[in-house]
Amino acid sequence: MTAMPPSMEAQAWHEAPTSAGVIRYRDVGTGDPVVFVHGVLSSSTLWGWILPSLALSCRCLAPDWPLGSHTLALQAGADLSPPGLARLIVEFCDSLGLDRVTLVGNDTGGALCQIVAAHHPARVRRLILTPCDAYDNFPPAKIFRLLNLAGRTPGGLRLTGHVMRARPLQRLPVTLGHLIKHRPDPAVVDGWFEPIRVQAGVRRDLAKLLRALDPRHTIEAAERLRSFGAPVLLAWATEDRVFPFEHARRLAADMPDARLESIGDSYSFVPLDQPSRLAELIAAFLAST
Repeated sequence: MTAMPPSMEAQAWHEAPTSAGVIRYRDVGTGDPVVFVHGVLSSSTLWGWILPSLALSCRCLAPDWPLGSHTLALQAGADLSPPGLARLIVEFCDSLGLDRVTLVGNDTGGALCQIVAAHHPARVRRLILTPCDAYDNFPPAKIFRLLNLAGRTPGGLRLTGHVMRARPLQRLPVTLGHLIKHRPDPAVVDGWFEPIRVQAGVRRDLAKLLRALDPRHTIEAAERLRSFGAPVLLAWATEDRVFPFEHARRLAADMPDARLESIGDSYSFVPLDQPSRLAELIAAFLAST
């Protein structure tokens, strides 16, 4: 079991105002800005094991994006469609005065990074994708079937937050069992599900997002990325059961300046399963580009 680094727990929160609401984020290190984007029902704690080493050479910005584990609900009218969330990422960068950034995405966050790069290429200095949604796998049916049902059932998301407190349920293939190979700190996973247990506004945001996920957004992004000229790193788990390694090969072939690196002994959440390997790959990529 990997415990949360004390340095992550001690990091101060910052807040960035946007037209949709306030985004809370962690900000460590100095140098080129690197913005991390997690997926649905995870948070900035996903990156906690790689931030300390990366912060030695770059500025790491790890927000809690409004994907169900955020603690500050957005405004009721916020656009939480994938293109709307991509614009929110750009607006977050605007609020911090960041013109061009390196984007690092995992899971749903990787799809959002692809959409940002496809529609706002001038804002992306580099793109780093770990296992994530791509092409027609958005969202992945294997693990989203029950979550989609919960999002459309009155009280379903609140119930999900409560039942996911049971450790055995967290390891099921339809929850986190096919996303995380090695057991993380239970407190981290509990933290991901706490907001939908206690905050109606967060449940509203998540339900709105779930209704908007559609593969047409990632398919369109993939077409646009054929002309994306910035350097791209695909750091993908060879054992991934949700996001096939073949999609990583396709993405690497489709983009002009992409390199593919494999990560063993890991499922989708490589920042948890293989943090040292991922941090080394990211650091080397930043240095070489």
